Amino acid sequence: MGILNVTPDSFAESPHIQDPDAAADAALRMEAEGADVIDLGGESTRPGADPVPADEDLARVLPVLERLRGRLAIPISIDTCKAAVARAAVAAGAAIVNDVSGLRRDPAVAGVAVESGAALVLMHSRGTPKSMNEEAVYDDVVAAVARELRASLDAAVAAGLPLERLIVDPGLGFAKRASHSYGVLARLRELAAAIDRPLLVGPSRKSFMREALGDRPPTERDWGSAAAVTAAVLGGAHIVRVHAVGAMVQVVRVADEIRRHDAGRRRHQAS
Repeated sequence: MGILNVTPDSFAESPHIQDPDAAADAALRMEAEGADVIDLGGESTRPGADPVPADEDLARVLPVLERLRGRLAIPISIDTCKAAVARAAVAAGAAIVNDVSGLRRDPAVAGVAVESGAALVLMHSRGTPKSMNEEAVYDDVVAAVARELRASLDAAVAAGLPLERLIVDPGLGFAKRASHSYGVLARLRELAAAIDRPLLVGPSRKSFMREALGDRPPTERDWGSAAAVTAAVLGGAHIVRVHAVGAMVQVVRVADEIRRHDAGRRRHQAS
């Protein structure tokens, strides 16, 4: 999943892409580099970010969707927790809704997916971008993430969404200290077994890597991101959300081969 943020304040891109033509070109480049899906967002969800009204969010993403209609062969995901934005984006061509709040902020997002036939990603988080760091308190982070993601899944199913259209994301860096994000990555296989839904993992350029890499800017964290992406794939992730698509496609393909051979070895031992 290639990240396409059309915001003036995204934490990980430099320069920021706000021109719709440039954004459409970036999406097409990511497709050519091997992306399977493009995740388009018009509102930054980094810790401390200010909320963006729905009309402003739509003014950023709809022109990009219009320019990509009929030109992009892979699906587009709309990164939003607002039902109004999700509805308009799906009508303009998005096939997936990526809700970083897991339906906590606007439960009507589930109804948009039900009505439109879109798939829905439910991410684990707590609070808002302004308050999430204060809520990063866990006795057992994996148990808490699994429990809270199951609550989001239950809400989506209650709204009428079939399980096969639901994907979950443990939300690395969202309401989590660095130790929590590393803990989730290390125990991803356990989380996958507890939830039994496809996993999307988004480690790319996130600040939890400062603990290992020091205080370098996000655009200089791609090697660290490669390590985290490898861990995610080996831990059972089905989708990884990344900035540097071309490089990470290579990382994913090699990690996937390692996982395939390990699965074959385990089957052989079991027989």
